[in-house]
Amino acid sequence: MGDTGAVQGRSAPRAYIGSFTSGGGLGVLAADVDEKTGALTVTGASDAVADPSFLALAGPVLHAVSETEPGAVAAFDVTGPVPRPLGAPVPVDGSGPTHLALAAGHLLTANYTSGSVTALPLAEDGTPRPATTVLRHEGSGPVTDRQSGAHAHQVLPDPSGRWIVSVDLGTDSVRVCALDPATGTLTLHAESALRPGTGPRHLAFHPAGAHAYVLNELEPTLTVCRWDAVAGVLEPLGETSVVPAGTAGPSHPSEVVVAPDGRFLWAAVRGDDTLAVLALCPDGAKAELVATVPCGGTWPRDLTLDPSGRRLYAANERSGDVTWFDLDPETGVPARAGAIDVPAASCVVFG
Repeated sequence: MGDTGAVQGRSAPRAYIGSFTSGGGLGVLAADVDEKTGALTVTGASDAVADPSFLALAGPVLHAVSETEPGAVAAFDVTGPVPRPLGAPVPVDGSGPTHLALAAGHLLTANYTSGSVTALPLAEDGTPRPATTVLRHEGSGPVTDRQSGAHAHQVLPDPSGRWIVSVDLGTDSVRVCALDPATGTLTLHAESALRPGTGPRHLAFHPAGAHAYVLNELEPTLTVCRWDAVAGVLEPLGETSVVPAGTAGPSHPSEVVVAPDGRFLWAAVRGDDTLAVLALCPDGAKAELVATVPCGGTWPRDLTLDPSGRRLYAANERSGDVTWFDLDPETGVPARAGAIDVPAASCVVFG
């Protein structure tokens, strides 16, 4: 794995896959990665935690949400071929954590069901301690069956490291918070309203750091935003469809990924079961849909770029597989290169 963040004692690139144990998944899986072909070979799995639907890696420690009610997070030692639990799961003091990220010595979770974001400090060995802050979102949206209340779906640090950003499907908004690394206190700084009923799900930043792209779940669109890292303000600029005109749907986008060079953006779309390719203008202020291709399975819940930036991996939840694609460096269009069976696949991360 070399300069891609190898776990000490391992030479081969590694991937980690989350899956829904309630849907027949094996929990957290570890896999070797063939650098030439991108092929994955599973080396072991742990079902010690229920529904580890999203993962984040920090050196030899892999963090997982337990998307349950009440929700929790768990840590795994991944220095060996099989993920090994590091202690008991730690409560997030919220329900249905669906996403997590690392920032300023803390683990952050977006709790979908309870509509909140939790901060948990990390011990010296990388394991989470009890929560220091639970910041509850307030609000609702016009799609009554999905937006009767807040539903935090993603949390992540911005590229500058100054801010914590959370995306809320239920309130059609993105919140910007400050995290005090000494106390673990999250404080709301600003909130940006998106078009009502779009249901924002996930966000990705342009590598230059001045723009961000919010993928909406309830309408198959991408909201292009200007990001001011000094002021901590996200400003919506416009929307772009991630499905071709006339698509019958239903279309439920799930994940957005931006190329390291900022030329392309990819989005996974469930229902249509496609991967959308969007070309970004040089400064990142505009996006244009240029192609869609089949995702290789059914219901692509997650989409991940490998460390080389040459391949995409789709976790197809309902067909139970992870499919990988080689990316055309000129057009950004993915070409299917292989797949492995992973029941109830939900997430792929690389070490």
